[in-house]
Amino acid sequence: MIYPTINPIALDLGFAQIYWYGLMYLLAFVAAYLLANYRAKQSTDWNSQQIEDLIFYGAIGVIVGGRLGYMLFYNLPNFVADPLSIFAIQGGGMSFHGGFLGVLLAMALFNRKYKKSFFVTMDFVAPLVPLGLGFGRIGNFINGELWGKVTTSPLGMYIQEQGVSRYPSQLYEALLEGLVLFVILWIFSNKPRPLMSVSALFLIFYGIFRFIIEFVRVPDEQLGYLAFDWLTMGQLLSLPMIVLGIYLFYKSKNRQA
Repeated sequence: MIYPTINPIALDLGFAQIYWYGLMYLLAFVAAYLLANYRAKQSTDWNSQQIEDLIFYGAIGVIVGGRLGYMLFYNLPNFVADPLSIFAIQGGGMSFHGGFLGVLLAMALFNRKYKKSFFVTMDFVAPLVPLGLGFGRIGNFINGELWGKVTTSPLGMYIQEQGVSRYPSQLYEALLEGLVLFVILWIFSNKPRPLMSVSALFLIFYGIFRFIIEFVRVPDEQLGYLAFDWLTMGQLLSLPMIVLGIYLFYKSKNRQA
């Protein structure tokens, strides 16, 4: 397979440029909005105003948390040297784990406004997230960033500019963290489940998928491997998600019993 070099600018209007990366985020929020409205129709606990606010709060949490998380977790020296670089997001540079923390804070504010419990909201939100993650990884692929390791495997993709074949780890993540995780959560949440269990499955499976894919993904150049010549920042940040997810799933089962 040959990497189809794609212009990261989807549309140049002269006075403004629209990037594919930004369009992927727009698709993510639109998908979440449509899915949320579909789920709301199956419940009497949600109305259209709440859904609109939910997506708005979530979008702010994703963008602010994702960018701030990337600068703090992956690019701290550059952030300290040039704090204004936090606004240069058109070329990529978003952290899932930062976005995740941003969404948690945003949902806490949302719950305060509507007097909803935290896990009622998070169980509702969890199935809305994976497709957006998949769109984000496609944005990484178009940008030609976050590549996998050099390989001679037929699963690799030849990058003409680099003269080597690499694992298209962005597409692996789009498949597992996006489509597969969405199917798991959507099917699981279609039936009444114990409180926290849907959120727990999100944490467990996202953490596992991300941890596995990191083995074929090149670590961020400015960080490299953190330990053992294989442990990456992505794996380090995913481990607490897996542990917390297992704990919450166990706790949800005990609540049901």
